[in-house]
Amino acid sequence: MLHLGIGNLGHALTIVAFVSALLSAIYFMVATQSGDLQKQTTWKRYGRIAFFVHAASVVGIVVTLYTIIANHYFEYHYAWSHTSKVLPTEYQISSFWEGQEGSFLLWMFWHAILGVILIVINRFWESSVMTIFALVQAFLSSMVLGVVVLGLKIGSSPFILLRDALDLPIFQMNPDFVPEDGNGLNPLLQNYWMVIHPPTLFLGFATTLIPFAYAIAGLWTKKYKSWIRPALPWALFSVAVLGVGILMGGYWAYETLNFGGYWNWDPVENAVYVPWLVLVASIHVMIAFKKNDTALRASIILTIAVFVLILYSTFLTRSGILGSASVHSFTDLGLSGQLLLYLVFFTLVSVVLLVINWKKLPTSEESTSAYSREFWIFIGATVLCLMGFQVLLPTSYPVLNSIGAYFGQFWNLAANADSNLQYSVWQMWFSVAVAILSGTGQFFWWKKMDRKQLGRTLLPPVMVALILSSIIIMVSKIANISYIILLTTSVYSIVANGIIMFRTMRSSPKLSGGSIAHIGIAMMLIGILWSAGYSKIVSYNTSGLMYNREFSDRMNNENILLFQHEPYEMTVSGETLSLRYTGPQVKLEGISGMVDAQQLIPTRDPFLMVTKGTLYADGKEVAHRGDTVRLDNPENTYHEVVYTKPSGRQFYLYPRLQINETMGSIVPSPDVKRVWDRDLYTHITNAPDPEAETKWSETDSIMVSPGDRFFINDYVAVFKRPNRIDAIPGVRMRDSDLAVEAEIEIFSDDPQREKIEALPAYFIRGEMARPIPEEIESIGAKITILKIFPESNSFLLGINTTQKPWIILEAQEKPLINVLWLGTLILVIGMGVAVYRRYTEFQKMRDKKQEA
Repeated sequence: MLHLGIGNLGHALTIVAFVSALLSAIYFMVATQSGDLQKQTTWKRYGRIAFFVHAASVVGIVVTLYTIIANHYFEYHYAWSHTSKVLPTEYQISSFWEGQEGSFLLWMFWHAILGVILIVINRFWESSVMTIFALVQAFLSSMVLGVVVLGLKIGSSPFILLRDALDLPIFQMNPDFVPEDGNGLNPLLQNYWMVIHPPTLFLGFATTLIPFAYAIAGLWTKKYKSWIRPALPWALFSVAVLGVGILMGGYWAYETLNFGGYWNWDPVENAVYVPWLVLVASIHVMIAFKKNDTALRASIILTIAVFVLILYSTFLTRSGILGSASVHSFTDLGLSGQLLLYLVFFTLVSVVLLVINWKKLPTSEESTSAYSREFWIFIGATVLCLMGFQVLLPTSYPVLNSIGAYFGQFWNLAANADSNLQYSVWQMWFSVAVAILSGTGQFFWWKKMDRKQLGRTLLPPVMVALILSSIIIMVSKIANISYIILLTTSVYSIVANGIIMFRTMRSSPKLSGGSIAHIGIAMMLIGILWSAGYSKIVSYNTSGLMYNREFSDRMNNENILLFQHEPYEMTVSGETLSLRYTGPQVKLEGISGMVDAQQLIPTRDPFLMVTKGTLYADGKEVAHRGDTVRLDNPENTYHEVVYTKPSGRQFYLYPRLQINETMGSIVPSPDVKRVWDRDLYTHITNAPDPEAETKWSETDSIMVSPGDRFFINDYVAVFKRPNRIDAIPGVRMRDSDLAVEAEIEIFSDDPQREKIEALPAYFIRGEMARPIPEEIESIGAKITILKIFPESNSFLLGINTTQKPWIILEAQEKPLINVLWLGTLILVIGMGVAVYRRYTEFQKMRDKKQEA
């Protein structure tokens, strides 16, 4: 039975959300324009009611769509495309925003929440600000409408039925056909970061609307100056949230992808990074405006630019214009025209308002002194904007090529394939400037300077920074001049801001937010310098053998081949570690820890396995021979590698291989050993194809009796005894059936499992006899009972051998990467302190106005 009612409810709520947002914008606009106080109050109340209806509708849409996903209503295209019955609850939640429509809904949801908060906390700016807010929501709501008006499609609905989305013959025969299961979530997205990263990032997107709305409201109502004070706390909050969202994505990539880093200069990464840089610049000029009217124009321009860049990044990501240039981009759902209209509309409105009011904007006639804080802030903001533009231009090449093609020009612009030359080198030198400015500018901020005072003030931090940097350079043997400069300027920034932080902490701790944030940024620069500039391969092939002629030189020289249970040595940080690959592991549903995948027999259901023997997880018995167990995720196999230090201490890493049909291959994910000053980053670069047929040697026959010793693939084995059995894993036994197994014990070289039990069986049903061989993957052998001789109590065994399981592993050492993550935390703390300070200032000002 089709569940059409809930989809119809979702469609209806989407229409209500769109109409109510449009009405709210109109009501608030009339209230803003009205000169009559009573009419203002009336229209404002109407606008408020309409926005509350809109917010309730958005929440209703979210609940409706999640209900469809959670209940597996696969008659809906969105549920079928992004989820499946076997996904855990957390991934059911994350599948909500995997698709375009769901991500637009997430964005709308945050806007709705923020809009309600603004209505409650700031009635003075309510009408003008909420006009902008509601208008943006109307545009976003149109993206999920999914209606056709006069032959023009508006939006893409998440409530469209599968039969309406796909033209398949099955729906002609049976219009009510519902698939048994959905496509599921891309395996690479089945990660806890998918649950928290997109909501954080979209909250960051949503918060950029608030300073923009205040800036436009200020231009519209001629309140050119007063908009900055209520907008500034939100801008600071937006910087913190958006920055955390970006860094979450970087950490996710570091933890999940196998390129060995946290930032790949992907076009979609760039499209979020650029608005963040401009947002940071806008905050600094907004702060400078408190002492100098000259900063007002820059504040308005940069605040508008941030929101426009967010819209531009949305267009880049979702219009399909990037094509294959980004692994993050969505496919085009026919929304590129709407997205472009959205971008152009708000850009034109902003530019027109700015041009109309340009000459009326207050400005200072005084020239800005090189010894003033405003000068240093303007220089810093300029550097940040240039830093963003340098990334934005190459990222926009696909857009420029499309514009050229529209006018008949084929420019064929393309970014340099070497991202280091295209981006990293430029960004490093901009970072040097940021470090110098963030350190020096703080002294100008807290003290009036002149030429004489400048030397006395800057000499101590400069000398301390030079001494500390010299020690670090000598100890670390840094020779690259650009690295030396970046290190020195970053240390200078930490020292200079540390001095300011110490002073402000003693007088007023809430004034220390800027210096704390700057220290965090400088630490991030040091972490990036070391982890990227001094990351090195430690998995060198010392065997003298080439693994495969078809492999690249790097694969043959900078990777190690590990056969199961065979030791290998690797030097990390001057310490020789012994490595041992112990084999593939999988996770069972409801069981903590991992179990030996080689002790499981597949069934027709990829989630269900039958155990060959006793299963252990974290040293505890979790299943017996012949039990049926359920895998947590059959797409994931973890390969356990044990590392032993010279002291005898051990640690374990589990790099993962993932069967990923969406990516068209088996995708590796790394595992990382973290210590305070470095990471050991490992991932599998090659492994046997799990779907390839095993190539066995010709059968060797051997006659054995209980107690006999013999060899299996160079391993000593003992035939202990024959046993009559009543059950065989994977075989349905009848009462009349007869089954015998040979209990064989093999002495392996696995220190964790010195004896391996093999139980080949011989099954007899009536006149039919069938051997059931036992494969021991860990030693590359298969044992088959060829014949039984009851009179002599002996067995004829067939032995086949194959290559032992293996993996090829790459390991990198990444020094001081934890300084990057620690710097991120300190940056967030600093931004939090700054938000608190600015919001309390705004509250005091608002309370004074209310008292007056």
